Amino acid sequence: MHIANMTGVAVILATIWSAPLPAQSAAKHPITFDDLMKMHRVSSPQISSDGKWVAFAVSTPEMEANRNAGNIWVVSTAGGEAMQLTQSGHDNSPAWSPDGKTLAFLSSRDGDSQVYLLSMEGGEAKKLTALSTGADLFRLSPDGKTIAFTSEVYLDCKDDACNQKRDQDKEKSKVKARIYDHLLFRHWDHWSEGKRSHLFLIPSDASAAPRDLTPNADYDIPPDERGDVGDIAFSPDGKEICYTAVPDKIEAISTNGELFLVSVTGGEPKKITTNPGFDGNPVYSPDGRYIAYHAQLTAEYESDRWRVMLYDRKAEKSENLSEAFDRSAMALSWSPDSKKIYFLAENETLQPLYSMEPKVGAMPKKLLDGYNAAYGFSADGKTLVTERTSLTMPAELFVAASDGSGLRQLTHQNDAILATLEMNAPEKFWFEGAEGAKVQAMLIKPPQFQPGRKYPMLVLLHGGPQTMWSDAWGYRWNAEVFSAPGYVTLMINRRGSTGYGQKFTDEITNDWGGRAYIDVMKGIDAAITKYPFIDKTQLAAAGGSYGGYLADWLATHTDRFKAIISHAGVYDKFSMYATEELWFEEHDMQGTPWTAPENYKKWSPSTYAGDLGKFKTPTLVICGEKDYRVPYTQSLEFFSALQRQGVPSKLMVFPDEGHWVLKPQNAQLWYKTFLDWLATYLK
Repeated sequence: MHIANMTGVAVILATIWSAPLPAQSAAKHPITFDDLMKMHRVSSPQISSDGKWVAFAVSTPEMEANRNAGNIWVVSTAGGEAMQLTQSGHDNSPAWSPDGKTLAFLSSRDGDSQVYLLSMEGGEAKKLTALSTGADLFRLSPDGKTIAFTSEVYLDCKDDACNQKRDQDKEKSKVKARIYDHLLFRHWDHWSEGKRSHLFLIPSDASAAPRDLTPNADYDIPPDERGDVGDIAFSPDGKEICYTAVPDKIEAISTNGELFLVSVTGGEPKKITTNPGFDGNPVYSPDGRYIAYHAQLTAEYESDRWRVMLYDRKAEKSENLSEAFDRSAMALSWSPDSKKIYFLAENETLQPLYSMEPKVGAMPKKLLDGYNAAYGFSADGKTLVTERTSLTMPAELFVAASDGSGLRQLTHQNDAILATLEMNAPEKFWFEGAEGAKVQAMLIKPPQFQPGRKYPMLVLLHGGPQTMWSDAWGYRWNAEVFSAPGYVTLMINRRGSTGYGQKFTDEITNDWGGRAYIDVMKGIDAAITKYPFIDKTQLAAAGGSYGGYLADWLATHTDRFKAIISHAGVYDKFSMYATEELWFEEHDMQGTPWTAPENYKKWSPSTYAGDLGKFKTPTLVICGEKDYRVPYTQSLEFFSALQRQGVPSKLMVFPDEGHWVLKPQNAQLWYKTFLDWLATYLK
């Protein structure tokens, strides 16, 4: 966008909304849930091709409406106040046209999600797509004349009228039974409706109706829940699209993902990879010679290391560029001269930005440290915009030179709120875990900390199990909110965590309650030894997903804690086979319940329900009925066992939530119940 066009932006809205100015100095207070819900959630930064402007999305919880309201904003890379461009509260995912004169974005302001176009010369946003099945993800072609988007359609429907009638008939029918003859029939929080996500093309001037580029594809583009817009890419000349899909027949046991090419004129897609693991995130080099992508090489393992791969379009062969780099590459992009590949990779609680030459054996170099959630370069490669965050700072946008120098903050969406809060940054330390391994942890002191005083400690157990505690802001499990009532909060990146090399991650395979449990217990001991202000007699533990499993495991293996909180925890490994992603269970347990029953029994907390005499620790159990990843019956089984053994326990079930609690009013109850449980047992 050109400077002159900013005058046009003012015409779009009668009033320009700007980010709130920092509050005047005042007495600070510990963060509360209400503070958390007032914060503006910055995401999806997109830099204009000339490097002068950044469009981004901001969502803010609306408690009464029980939703997050999202709008599109823009800010100059030179600095100054950010400006709000839309006000519908249903907008997200902005993207610039190549000439900077138009912003495309997704909006559900009229019901279904559709692609909208907003002219920077002024006027209202115009709806581009209008399929009854909506638009889920989109990409602009290099010349901006075409937009590719995805939409879920019935395979046997040849037009939108058919899809619309099929959906209307389903809605009207009094019979709501579901019938399936294959796996994967449900995923995370939704059931399969017999549709597939297909790739469509539409002219950006709406001069023609959308065309389904993949009408015969019996797979999702991109893969359901595992893919995103980064799995779709136009070639530099705009003549073809590369995308990721899972062609394997039994998706529930496959982590395979292959790259396909399809001409924008249509035709049969061409598969260009054969790797048994997942190939994704394709990005064409600007000179058109290569497609860089990342790949996991191990079949049926969703936590294998992501390598940087290079596909030679002429030779039709792929090379592994980063085998010697023991970290996982995500969010790949190219420099304008096609001489560098950029990517993000988790590393010891942070997520730096790296660059590397596109050749075998080239070692990546750290370009920008810290936790970077997303990034982008201007078309000339001279300006870098990154979304950065920490445990004391919600995500904000920063700008720097292409080499990472001169980093400065661009947006200040939460300055006014942060100015009123007292929060302590995490202290990071290493200790010796199981088998002498080096393990890292983060500790947060409570606000208004007083030396010499003893404080109870909450141990947070992260999920995954192959994820990590990051030095990054979060809204579902916010460590600063947990510390606010006066608790020390300890986060241990135990065995199985990512960001510490693949061996460290792999060591939780068929060892769920082994090294990880020892790491946690040794981490607690190390923290108590290192920090004398911790009251070792007043400990609590809480976790979700695998963290909930570990909470259940603690309940059956130690009486060290005064209170335990288990959210969506795995309690019985045999009945956990009702999950949808069967590859997960079969890999981590090294077989099925009938081929490796000894493993399922060994690592099931239910096996040890009678140990220690009986359960002893007061336990809060939380789950969502729409959780198909860890079926909520796992939590019901655990709660029943606690109740039958007379243990103080409470069950909180959210019928309208899945694996995570996302609705603001539900989150309010979640945090209140969580903190009340701690207050009851940590004196």
